[in-house]
Amino acid sequence: MLFPLSILFGAFVGFALGLTGGGGSLLAVPLLVYGLAIAPREAFGVSLAAVGATALVGVLPRIRAGQVEVGTGILFAIAGMLGAPLGTWVAGMIPETVLLTMFAVLMFVVAWQLWNKSKTKDDDVQAVCNTNKRGPTCQRTADSKLRLTSRCAMSLAAVGLMTGFLSGMFGVGGGFVIVPALVMFSGMPIHKAVATSLFVIMLVSISGVASHFAAGRGISLEVTGLFVLGGVIGMSLGGLISKRLPAPVLQNVFASGIVAVAIFIVSKTFV
Repeated sequence: MLFPLSILFGAFVGFALGLTGGGGSLLAVPLLVYGLAIAPREAFGVSLAAVGATALVGVLPRIRAGQVEVGTGILFAIAGMLGAPLGTWVAGMIPETVLLTMFAVLMFVVAWQLWNKSKTKDDDVQAVCNTNKRGPTCQRTADSKLRLTSRCAMSLAAVGLMTGFLSGMFGVGGGFVIVPALVMFSGMPIHKAVATSLFVIMLVSISGVASHFAAGRGISLEVTGLFVLGGVIGMSLGGLISKRLPAPVLQNVFASGIVAVAIFIVSKTFV
């Protein structure tokens, strides 16, 4: 029964990712902990491995299409790969009850972000960046290439470090942080930011999973593989459906779902 459920839950997470484009990985940990009875620390590792593998599948066609800004992604990912082991180390020092509570708080924050995003069109976000008096932290040349100044590098590294920390600590991909950061700080077009985010998630996940094993915490390779399989299938289906439904409606429904799951985690933890 464990294996069919692993595929089903992975498909559910992938479906959410395909529908909303971010935040779906937050559902992986609750499903692993409460649906498959996996210990929270191991669930964080399985989630991170599954998110990284799914990101790899999603980013390959985008690299071939030239949608990924590899140089910017590598800079962002290097900082994230440094932050992931730190997050794993900190998580090991926190009681599981407190860790799950902190994870629930993170879910509330992401839900709030998704709800606000549903009220703003992508073109409006880009317009805000372009009309900002100071402009984005990183400037670009006439042919849209990034000018890597020290201020730009430090800004991207700081956000990358925070993303890696969250990934290592909670097993999340961090796309809900990466995409707006790339748009706001580097002036990157949104479609490129989404593709580059997958590239960053893939690299940061490698570091996070490695630090997870280095800390002496194993993960079930069978569950991880089946979770990834279901995630790829679900993501494809979610992507097809998302083209036929209004994005704001999808984001509001998903944000409400995240809040419901967060409340469930808090109630299971304390009641």
